[in-house]
Amino acid sequence: MILSPPRRRPVRRGLRLWHVWVVLPLTFTVALTIAAGVFFAGWDVLGARGLKPEHRIDSKTLFDLVKLSFGVVAGAGALVALVVAYRRQRVDEDAALRDATRLHTERFTTAVSQLGNDSAAVRLGGVHALAGLADDAPTRELRQTCIDVLCAYLRLPYTSESDLPTGDADARHAYLALREVRHTVIRLIRDHLRLGPQYPHSWQGHDFDFTGVVFDGGDFADVGFTGGTVRFDGAQFTGGTVSFDRAHFTGGTVRFDGAQFTGGTVSFDGAQFTGGTVRFGGAKFTGGTVSFDLAQITGGTVRFELAQITGGTVSFDLAQITSGTVRFDLAQITGGSISFDAAEFIGGTVNLNHVAFTGGMVSFSGAQFTGGTVGFNRAQFTGGTVIFGGAQFTGGMVSFDRAQFTGGMVSFDGAQFTGGTVIFNLAQITGGTVSFNRAQFTGGTVDLSEASGVAPSGLPGAPLPAGLRLSPTW
Repeated sequence: MILSPPRRRPVRRGLRLWHVWVVLPLTFTVALTIAAGVFFAGWDVLGARGLKPEHRIDSKTLFDLVKLSFGVVAGAGALVALVVAYRRQRVDEDAALRDATRLHTERFTTAVSQLGNDSAAVRLGGVHALAGLADDAPTRELRQTCIDVLCAYLRLPYTSESDLPTGDADARHAYLALREVRHTVIRLIRDHLRLGPQYPHSWQGHDFDFTGVVFDGGDFADVGFTGGTVRFDGAQFTGGTVSFDRAHFTGGTVRFDGAQFTGGTVSFDGAQFTGGTVRFGGAKFTGGTVSFDLAQITGGTVRFELAQITGGTVSFDLAQITSGTVRFDLAQITGGSISFDAAEFIGGTVNLNHVAFTGGMVSFSGAQFTGGTVGFNRAQFTGGTVIFGGAQFTGGMVSFDRAQFTGGMVSFDGAQFTGGTVIFNLAQITGGTVSFNRAQFTGGTVDLSEASGVAPSGLPGAPLPAGLRLSPTW
């Protein structure tokens, strides 16, 4: 078993100290400059106007001059001793660091050799040894190297359970052993990410590279992302549950760019987003579930730009969005579903701008809009369904600016409009269905005055409720 090498780190250079014959004159110069500055400052504060001349030196004055001479000599000696002691301390610290680094390298070599062993038990020992080695690393760079090797182990080729030969007991036993080692790596990473930055063994702020890793489960629940970058680019989620439940995103970036979701669940339920970014750019959803249920989005960004949703579910049910941004710009939705059922929109932005809807469903059933913005600007509806059934609009805005409806369905059936704004500025409704059946208009604004094409169904007749504006051609 061969591990991919960790990323190269800058080579640590030896201790650099200026020559003592340069340091000593420089130190004396600085000391004299400081002493002169203090003397003249005191002279000015005391308001002295000059020195009283002495024509004869008495014994007391002579004794004072002798004491001053000895004081100068003693001060110079102390200054030299201080410089020498400082340099010796630096040399000793550097020697101790070299010894610690050498010991770390020896332990690192042993742990990596254990990871390559054929025995799963030995590999488990190597995993724990590397984690302990990361905790004891004398520098941040050496700790990052240990983390890189653990991540590299997860990137090794891995056959999921669904791809095992039928009836092959040996292959299944080997799979279960390898799976145990891999999940131990994930568990150790999780445990260290649960520790706050103030703890010496915390791994928060470090980088983690899970590029291309096959996940059939894993637990990252309750971890904290305060910095660094966590990459799941191109990762394959084929089954089981990968949990980020109740995770705290306050900084850094978690990337799922190009990841493939074919089964299982990736769960961010109850997660708190106050900063940082979670990216699913170009990800492919053909099955499984990505869940943000009960998440609290008060900052940061969750991005699905250019994602391809042909199956599976992306869910924000019961989430609270008070600020920050959720973006699906330029995504292609041909199947599956995106759900914001019963979500609370207090602020922030959800963008589905330029999205092509040819199938699937986006649901805001029972959602509460008291602020923020949901945008379908320039979206193209040739199929699929967007549901606002039973949604309550008391504030905020839902915009279909320049959207094109040639198929599919957008339903506001049973929605309650008591505030806020729903606008179809320059929208073209030439096919499909836009419906407001049983909708209640008691406030706010629903503006269809600049829309063109076929009138939506279920709109009330004259006199129109206050806030409802229709195209003159309807």
